[in-house]
Amino acid sequence: MIKSAKPAFEKIEPGFGSSFSCRTYDENNENNSHTFWHYHPELELVYVKGGTGKRQVGSHISYYRNGELILIGSNLPHCGFTDSLNNYEQETVIQMKPDFLGESFFDIPEMRSIKALFERAKMGIVFHGEVKRIVGAKIELLKDASNYDRLLGLLEILKHLETADKYTVLNAQGFILETELQDNNRINVIFNFVKEQFKRQIALEEIAELVSMTVPAFCRYFKKITGKTFTQFVNEYRLVHAAKLLHEKPISITDVCFESGFNNFSHFNKQFKKFTGKTPSTYRNELKFIIS
Repeated sequence: MIKSAKPAFEKIEPGFGSSFSCRTYDENNENNSHTFWHYHPELELVYVKGGTGKRQVGSHISYYRNGELILIGSNLPHCGFTDSLNNYEQETVIQMKPDFLGESFFDIPEMRSIKALFERAKMGIVFHGEVKRIVGAKIELLKDASNYDRLLGLLEILKHLETADKYTVLNAQGFILETELQDNNRINVIFNFVKEQFKRQIALEEIAELVSMTVPAFCRYFKKITGKTFTQFVNEYRLVHAAKLLHEKPISITDVCFESGFNNFSHFNKQFKKFTGKTPSTYRNELKFIIS
């Protein structure tokens, strides 16, 4: 049996004199250390300027265009959002513990709305339209600010996000991450295995054995955690990969089908239309007219 990558708990250390971490990446300094599913107690705010890529947060898998602005809650498993093929200009990643300004700071009246934002972020929030551009520009300015001004800038950014009205909650139908470390590790093993092996058929017996469970117990566990069956989750992963290939590679739709792990072209067409509302050919033809 092929082993999956070990699940990762990411330990985050803020820079000297700062209560949170703020890092920037570009083509000369890529954020390539988290191409696998990982989790950490810190909230994570990510702005990707330009480019396209996969959005993999909890049990949610989708494809983004024209950059990304996303807020990820504490201990919510996710993958990195960029790689060398994304054609992005710059990525800024801010990471902070929910109580990074003190245990009761966000309980004061002026901060309670931001505390509510942190609660919503436990399911992952993607921001769209003008707020993505306005807040994204403010995020990029943080890298050159003093530690004090960077903190004030972050609070202003969080207030903008709290009042934004154009956003999508990614796991609105429920991703329940158990508090036990064993459950964190188990779901990371499963997600990373799918990420590595989705192009081939994955038997339920194989994935259940990987996490030392019987098939019925695994099916109940996975449905409880993600709200989806394992087969549905794998198919969604394949369909998002297909959408990425349709946008980024000038290959035939037949090749997209097989490169995405489907072994039946008719079934692929049917599933893709059900997932996106469009056939693969229509989806590819309309890409140039879509604005995020």
